[in-house]
Amino acid sequence: MFVGKYNDLPKIDMTPGGAKGAVKQVVIGPEQGWEDYVLRVMTLEVEGYSPTHTHDWPHINYVISGTGAVMISGQEYPVEQGTCAYVPSNEEHCFVNKGDVPMEFICIVPLRGEA
Repeated sequence: MFVGKYNDLPKIDMTPGGAKGAVKQVVIGPEQGWEDYVLRVMTLEVEGYSPTHTHDWPHINYVISGTGAVMISGQEYPVEQGTCAYVPSNEEHCFVNKGDVPMEFICIVPLRGEA
C-alpha cells in the first residue's frame, strides 16, 4: 500500500535524454506495489519538451495542467487540462509545452518502459 503526494517525490531531470525543461517523478511503480506498470508525472516548463522518440511500448497520458501539444507520427494534437492521449507502440512522439505556465501530465507505461 502507498499513499503520498507526488510533489514530495524526487524529481528526475530529463534534459540529458534530449528534453528541454522536463522533469519526471515516479509516483506509483514496483516500489509502491504496482509490479507491471509505472505511473509517472511529467512536468514541462514553459517552452519545454520531451525528446522526439519511439519505443516498443505504449503510453497512456492525462494532462493535469497547462497547455501544449503531443506530436504522434508527424501529426500535432493540441492538449490541455483534462485531455487524455494514447500513444501506440513504435509511433514517433513527443510532448511540447505551448503555454505560459508549466504543463503537467500523467504518463503510464509498462515497467520495461521505465528501465
